[in-house]
Amino acid sequence: MRILGILNLSADSFSDGGRYGTDAKALAHAHALVDGGAWGIDVGAVSSNPDSAGLPPAEELARLRAVLGPIRSAGIPVSVDTFAPTVQAALASDVDLLNDIRGFPDPDIWPVLADATCDLVVMHAIQGGKADRRDSDPTTIVDRVLRFFDERLAALTAAGIGEQRLVVDPGMGFFLGNTPEASVAVLQAIPRLAAHTGRPVLISVSRKSFLGALLGGRPPTERHDATVAAERYAVEQGAGWIRTHDPRALSDALQVASALTR
Repeated sequence: MRILGILNLSADSFSDGGRYGTDAKALAHAHALVDGGAWGIDVGAVSSNPDSAGLPPAEELARLRAVLGPIRSAGIPVSVDTFAPTVQAALASDVDLLNDIRGFPDPDIWPVLADATCDLVVMHAIQGGKADRRDSDPTTIVDRVLRFFDERLAALTAAGIGEQRLVVDPGMGFFLGNTPEASVAVLQAIPRLAAHTGRPVLISVSRKSFLGALLGGRPPTERHDATVAAERYAVEQGAGWIRTHDPRALSDALQVASALTR
C-alpha cells in the first residue's frame, strides 16, 4: 500500500487553502509529508471543491512548475492533480502520476498519455468533473461507479495506454453525492471494485464532507480522527493507495494495528 501526501497550492482548498502558497512553504511541506510516511506527493494548484474560483490553465501550469522541479530534485515521487488537458500534456513526461478528477475524458489527450510513462489515477465523479452538491442514490452508486470504470478503462486501453499504468479512484464526498451514505457504500465495496477492475484502488477520504456529516456537522479542522478511521478501514478492505493530508497519522495507526494483530 502506498500513501500519497496532499500538497494544495491553491488559495481556496476546502481544508488548507493558502497555507502553502509560497515555493519555500510548499517544498518544506513536501518533505514533512514524506518524513511522515508518504511514498510521494500529490500536488494540486486548482481546488476541486464546489466553491473554488478556478484558475486558467496557463497560470495553473506555471504554479505547478515552480514547485515540481525542487520536489523532484529532492528525489520525491510526484503526482499532479489536474483536470486541464493542456496541463496534463505539458507535464506527462515529467511526473510519476497524473491524477484527474474527471478520469481523463478527452480523447485528444489520450495519444500523449499513451506515449508517456507516468501512471494515471482515473477518478469517477457523478458530475464528470468539479464537485457540486447534487443528490445521488446510495443504493445504486456502486453499480454506477463500476459502469464508469468499465467504459473508461476500456477506452483508455484501446487508445494504447497500458492497463498496468491505471489506478482507479471511485471518488468520495461530494464526488459521490450530497449525503454520506453514498461514500459509505463505496468504501464498503472496495473489495468488489478491486476485483471488478483488476486495478489498484486509490481512496481519498481525508477531511472530506461526508465524515463531518457522519459526526453531526464537524468542520474540516475537526475531522482528523474520523479521517484516520476511514483510511484504516479502506486499507483493511484492500485499497492499494491512500491520498491523505496526514501520512504520519495513518502510518502510525497502521503500524500499531499490525503490531497488535501479529
